[in-house]
Amino acid sequence: MQRNRIQFQDGLTLDEFFAQYGTDDLCKDAFEKIRWPEGVQCRKCEKTEHYVVNRGNSRIYQCCACRTHTSLTAGTVFDSTKIPLRLWFQLMYLMVTTKTGISNLELKRKVGLPDTTIGRMRAKLQQVMHERELDTRLNTLVQVDDSYMGGENPGGKAGRGSENKIPFIAAVQLNEAGGPVYVKIDPVKTFSNEQALAWAKRTLVPGTRVVSDGLACFCAVTEAGCVHEPHVVGTKQKSTSMECFLWINTVLGNLKTSISGTYHAVDLQRNAYRYFAEFTYLFNRRFNLSEIMPRLIRGCAITGSRKVANLRPAVDSW
Repeated sequence: MQRNRIQFQDGLTLDEFFAQYGTDDLCKDAFEKIRWPEGVQCRKCEKTEHYVVNRGNSRIYQCCACRTHTSLTAGTVFDSTKIPLRLWFQLMYLMVTTKTGISNLELKRKVGLPDTTIGRMRAKLQQVMHERELDTRLNTLVQVDDSYMGGENPGGKAGRGSENKIPFIAAVQLNEAGGPVYVKIDPVKTFSNEQALAWAKRTLVPGTRVVSDGLACFCAVTEAGCVHEPHVVGTKQKSTSMECFLWINTVLGNLKTSISGTYHAVDLQRNAYRYFAEFTYLFNRRFNLSEIMPRLIRGCAITGSRKVANLRPAVDSW
């Protein structure tokens, strides 16, 4: 059997990572090139001539013309951080190179920062991933399914109606060969026509062929200009045995295994979208593993300053 090119591709090795990002100066140089590919420009007079001043962990650029100061990290996700970029980049590397996810406790041990600090740093990086995925829209052929995520709730309602479970819609786009290309995983309030329609308008390109298990709310995708192809799952068969649901079931299985097997005590009511975004971001960029790290660095540069206390999902349905 021929090897899967995606699974067996080369990524960014540890030696390569430390060669590119092993010191604070290397990280600052890399971040500067990614943030300002045309060169540093004064935010006030737009001149390019400047002096460089290092203040602790910060790199400050002083314009030669108007003396305005510009920080390397100001206006980015790293705005006002006291954590060296070297440690930020180590955290990012561990997140993007661990296929099944990595817990905050393991990140704490490897990066060497307090667990509360790791949690805040990770939340910001997950927010970057979430915002980078907002514009992703699926087309051509898409398998879609409804699902729940959550643990046991002693004394509460069991099953799908449990107060501790988060409803979400998962979708995977297939290529002409029937292989998975992109995924979208979005929390919703409930599986209603209104919620499904809003999700479809955000997520699907008009004309997309949508394959579902026949759940009534998915009929609403037709109002978004898509073609609905229901395959009702009867009592004598399971969706896992149906070829038309192969990849959506695989994606859901990987997602649930990753979250339940890696993370503990996740507040899904508040943070589910972040962990879904992390899974989705890595899945959708698996075609070029060596570029995941630079792409995340660029995302941190252009997303803007984000305070953990103010992070909220940027979708109306959640």
